[in-house]
Amino acid sequence: MRTAIRTLLLVGLVGLVASATAARADETVTVFAAASLKNALDAAGKAFTAGSGLKIRASYAASSALARQIESGAPADLFASADLEWMDDLAGKHLIRPETRVNLLGNRIVVVAPRDAKITDVPFTPDEFAAALGPDGRLATGEVNSVPIGKYAKAAFEKLGLWTGLQPRLAQADNVRAALLLVSRGEAPLGVVYESDAKSDPGVKVVGVFPADSHPPVVYPFAVTAEARGDGAARFLDFLKGAAARPFFEAQGFRVLGAASAR
Repeated sequence: MRTAIRTLLLVGLVGLVASATAARADETVTVFAAASLKNALDAAGKAFTAGSGLKIRASYAASSALARQIESGAPADLFASADLEWMDDLAGKHLIRPETRVNLLGNRIVVVAPRDAKITDVPFTPDEFAAALGPDGRLATGEVNSVPIGKYAKAAFEKLGLWTGLQPRLAQADNVRAALLLVSRGEAPLGVVYESDAKSDPGVKVVGVFPADSHPPVVYPFAVTAEARGDGAARFLDFLKGAAARPFFEAQGFRVLGAASAR
């Protein structure tokens, strides 16, 4: 009788362990990330899944749109923003776990033109920009009041004294990748995007780099959301902060800031 009981207990224990292992293997980490992170995070996610068995499902859009979705109850486990303000917004509403917040990456903003365009350099002067745009051309970037790339672009143009002349000629997109596509397709002669986006699309070339002091620093904060399920998001964030993920970010033109302290 005792042998039979022990056998049943052992079988039950093995079943519980197998179930727990299967549940972990089936766990999916949902990441809401700025559109500019797509190439680097997709590559990092594949590497993480190969080593951990945890699946990564990423949704890319403007940080503003993603933050609003999280606020509305969208089931995200990890949020990666292209600026500090949208992460601050969620932090103020207690929608992230503040102890997990890290300013992980830096970037630069650049002016791009179609790869086959004749121009190779656009100085930051009213006359040069007007000449590069032509009589009817528009300047593609993100929406300037909410999308981070648009906010950075507006700040830079204001600082450089170009905003008044360029504002009426903006083609404002929902996110930076949409702005990039307008230039890559030749639908806009110039665009303002991140350096990492320019590296991701062979259809464009960089024709200008904004002075670092012309706009707030481009910083990407990451944080586990308050409603994250399981420990998968924390594990993935630890991976992203580590040496194994650094090459994926650097290959796309990001600057790795490291595991900075939470704000």
